[in-house]
Amino acid sequence: MPKISKEKKDKVSEQILHFLFSVSPEPKFTSEIAEEIARDEEFVKVLLMDLKEKALINEINRNQSGTQYLRRQRWILSPSAFDVYKKHQLQSQQNLNSNTLSE
Repeated sequence: MPKISKEKKDKVSEQILHFLFSVSPEPKFTSEIAEEIARDEEFVKVLLMDLKEKALINEINRNQSGTQYLRRQRWILSPSAFDVYKKHQLQSQQNLNSNTLSE
């Protein structure tokens, strides 16, 4: 299997974060994330673990009734990452609006 550059891994990680932001606060399974961004599930899992180490996402390993998953994980943006992403989205929207008005 060819080695994937850090730049490409970062871009895929960014896609993962964007997807989790767009569905927030609903957690998503690894398989759902992989399907959405059209990537291999094992590759996505490695990136998710890396994002977890960086405290950008949180792992949920229990279902709604409290039973622990044996082989599955759900993922959600960490509160701090959500706040940063939301601020970035608002700034982008404001910049877009100010550019539109100046034209």
